[in-house]
Amino acid sequence: MPNNSREKKLQAFGRLLDVLDTLRAKCPWDSVQTNESLRENTIEEVMELAEAIIDKNDDAMRKELGDVLLHVIFYAKIGDERGLWDIADVCDALCEKLIFRHPHIYGNDHADTKEEVLNHWELIKMREKGGNRTVLAGVPCTLPSLIKAERVQEKAANVGFDWQNRDEVWEKVKEEAAEVEAEARAGNADGLEAEFGDLLFSIVNAARLYGVRADNALERTNLKFISRFNYIEARAREQGRNINDLTLAEMDALWNEYKHLNN
Repeated sequence: MPNNSREKKLQAFGRLLDVLDTLRAKCPWDSVQTNESLRENTIEEVMELAEAIIDKNDDAMRKELGDVLLHVIFYAKIGDERGLWDIADVCDALCEKLIFRHPHIYGNDHADTKEEVLNHWELIKMREKGGNRTVLAGVPCTLPSLIKAERVQEKAANVGFDWQNRDEVWEKVKEEAAEVEAEARAGNADGLEAEFGDLLFSIVNAARLYGVRADNALERTNLKFISRFNYIEARAREQGRNINDLTLAEMDALWNEYKHLNN
C-alpha cells in the first residue's frame, strides 16, 4: 500500500513540473507543442484511462493517470507562456469552484445524503460566477451520444424532472419500441431513425434509473461479442478455413461452444 506523506506528494508534483519545464525548453518535440496539437493526444490518453478502468487494471490505471496529468500540466504550461494563467491558477480556481459547490461542507446548507447534494447541484452551478446559464448548458457537444444522453437525463433529474416511480419507465421503453416497429413496417427511413433515437434514449433512461451506466453496460457487451467472435474466427483457422467460409449454422455452433466453455 502507498504510504507517501503529504510532503512527498508535493515534492513529486514539483518534480513533475520541473521535468516538464526542462522538456519544454530542450526537447525538439515538446518545445513546439500547442493546445491544438495536443488535443487529439489528450482524448486518446483519456480513452486509454477509461479502458484501464473498465479492465480493472490498477497498474495500467496508474500509468494512464500519469499520462492524463502530463497533459493537464502541459496545457497549464502553455497558458503560463502566453501570460494567461499557470498551474497554480488552475488549482486555485478548482478549489474555489469545489468550495462554492459544496455549501453543505463549507457553508450553512445541510445535505446528509448524496440525493440531497444532487438535488441542489445544478442550481448551485448556475449561481456561481461564470457558471452555466441553463441546466443543460454544461453538457459538452462533443460527448459521445450515449454518454450525452445519460448526462442530460441526470442534469434534468437533479432539478426534479424525472420519473416518480422508476418502474414506469418500462412502459415508455415498450411504447418507443412499438413506434420503431411501426416506422420499420411503413418503410419510413427518416421516421425510423428518429424513433430509434427515442428508443435508445428511453433505454439509457431506464439504465440510469436502475443505477446502471449505459456506456459501461454497452462496452461490456461489446467486449463480450468481440471475444466470442474472435473465438469463431480462431476455430475456423484451426480447421484451415476462413470465417466467411463457415455457414451461419456453423458460426452459431461455435458461438454456443464458446459460451459453454466460458460459463
